Amino acid sequence: MIEILNPGPLGSVQDLGRNGYRSIGVGCAGVMDAHSARIVNLMLGNPENAAVVEFTYGDFDVLAREDVTIAVGGADAPRSIDDEAIPRWWSQTLKKGQHLKCAFSETGMRVYLALAGGIDVPEVLGSRATDVKAGFGGLNGRMLQAGDRLKPVSRSSAFRFSPYALNHATFPELFDCPCDAPVLRFIPAAEWDDLDEANRSRFTSTHWTVSYDSNRVGARLEGPELVPSVRRELLSHGILPGTIQLPPSGLPLIQMREANTCGGYPKLGTLIDVDFARATQVPLGESVRFELCTLDEARAARMAAEERLKELARFCEISRSELPFHDHEAFGS
Repeated sequence: MIEILNPGPLGSVQDLGRNGYRSIGVGCAGVMDAHSARIVNLMLGNPENAAVVEFTYGDFDVLAREDVTIAVGGADAPRSIDDEAIPRWWSQTLKKGQHLKCAFSETGMRVYLALAGGIDVPEVLGSRATDVKAGFGGLNGRMLQAGDRLKPVSRSSAFRFSPYALNHATFPELFDCPCDAPVLRFIPAAEWDDLDEANRSRFTSTHWTVSYDSNRVGARLEGPELVPSVRRELLSHGILPGTIQLPPSGLPLIQMREANTCGGYPKLGTLIDVDFARATQVPLGESVRFELCTLDEARAARMAAEERLKELARFCEISRSELPFHDHEAFGS
């Protein structure tokens, strides 16, 4: 069990999301950066959809109330255990009374903490994700607060092992800096053709700034106004996380994990899932760029990412099996 001493700005319990209910107005919720969340679970041998804690901008303090094996990863921010620095992607068993701390991240948005066995909160509509807008899921349907305690789902599976890290030499892509104006690939949507050639070029050539008026619902972008050659009054229709819309202001916005289930703004495109995860790590005030992508290119990018995750999973499994410090008794098995 862990106790949250400081949850940072927006700490919450999340998994990969609540799917299959958008037709009745229930959004996906879930982790913003699914790639990082899957990795910290893989480091522990958890199911990839096990619930984790998502800390926005880091800036948290966690106390082990009993021995518990953890993995931490995501945005680059100084972290430590009992004031001893640990790497960016790190797993070890915290002993009762030890502190895991993370400083404020200036180069990324979200840090993820997983417990071996997963985090034990009730499932709501098949998911443990916190739906902040609706006020259900996670821990009592809210953001985490100081004093909250979280325990693993299955203590018997949470064995101890010696510390290990994912390093830059083996997995360099895990150490990218999202402050470097990442290129976000998108598939054009229904109203993309409403922009003339000059406005399309403006959209793909601009370094768009992520507005401070952004959140888990949507990322608003600042830059030159886009003026469609066709003005449409659209009925509300289904939209998904990753949809790039063009409001009347002419400034695009990206629907994020707590996207509305429907909307009426014109749609310029949809981010491919590989790059949606990258977009969620771009700090407020930093820039992104956009690049057109075909369905075949999107599928190839997804397949390459999945193959890389399989390699990472094998690496983690070998690392755990080769480390000698197994102690099932400490977890009551």
